[in-house]
Amino acid sequence: GGIVCPFELTLAMAENAWENGVEFCFQTEVSHVQKENDYYRVQTSKGCLTTKYVVNAAGVYGDVFHNMVSENKIKITPRRGTYCLLDKMAGRYVDKTIFQLPEKKGKGILVTPTVHGNLLLGPTATDLTDPEDVSTSAAEIDEIKKRTSMSVKNIPYSMVITSFAGLRACSDRGDFILGEPKDASGFFDAAGMESPGLTSAPAVGAYLAEQIAQVSGAKKKEDFKGTRKAIVQLAKLSFKERADKIRENPAYGAIVCRCEEISEGEIRDAINRPLGAVSMDGIKRRVRAGMGRCQAGFCTARVMEILAEEKGIPLDHVCKNSKGSELIWEE
Repeated sequence: GGIVCPFELTLAMAENAWENGVEFCFQTEVSHVQKENDYYRVQTSKGCLTTKYVVNAAGVYGDVFHNMVSENKIKITPRRGTYCLLDKMAGRYVDKTIFQLPEKKGKGILVTPTVHGNLLLGPTATDLTDPEDVSTSAAEIDEIKKRTSMSVKNIPYSMVITSFAGLRACSDRGDFILGEPKDASGFFDAAGMESPGLTSAPAVGAYLAEQIAQVSGAKKKEDFKGTRKAIVQLAKLSFKERADKIRENPAYGAIVCRCEEISEGEIRDAINRPLGAVSMDGIKRRVRAGMGRCQAGFCTARVMEILAEEKGIPLDHVCKNSKGSELIWEE
């Protein structure tokens, strides 16, 4: 067993893919996929793409696209999992992940330290019909408290700094759905990736890459870059390393997020590196500015200023995540 940060893992994989020539189409919604002879036509909000191979890794929408090309239908049920995150002062309350007995809907509610030093409680398991409902409720948070108290005594629930929910893609097959449907060659599913989907992701990626390479005749790039330059984490550097970094770039000497000790230099790096951040959440997930005890109460204004400056946009164009989530606006 092990513990990773899903944001850091995903971003590292994406940046490495970009360094190796992968093209990304952001803010591009796929509306339809259709097989025509030996090709697939993928209709998007920015035009039509034609390709011989498709990987369906659409999460809770995995069944929608699978069922467009295959008569062997599948059904994905969104299953919401709510979590509570505690302050770093509670981060060493346990030093290992504490599991309960698995249940029909998963591995149950757990208590675990995170790689960043917080304590995490959850998740719940609530089946939904809405594939985008990531709301939290008092009832689910109460369930987390009740259930976690059965396995770990005297958890300091007063140190909860935020709660959040995510959706798992649960298939009617009771397992991952991987590879080509029999009637849709060239279309590769990575569907129904519920727990332990994150743990399995690297192996699933390698498995599908091997399958696609076999049918397409693709070879591994001779100049493949197997590593990715990490983001500087000032808080983890020694005093000497910090001093050297600040001499190199004084922006690393200006702390913007006090809770997580994130500097201006780290934020600018998050924006300007490969596949750099273009939103507040993008910065948050790369360097953790805003993830601390005050939940961005202190650093939001300054991070917005830095993002607007680096992207050359007005402050009222700065978004929390995507267009429509602007943080400030005029009536």
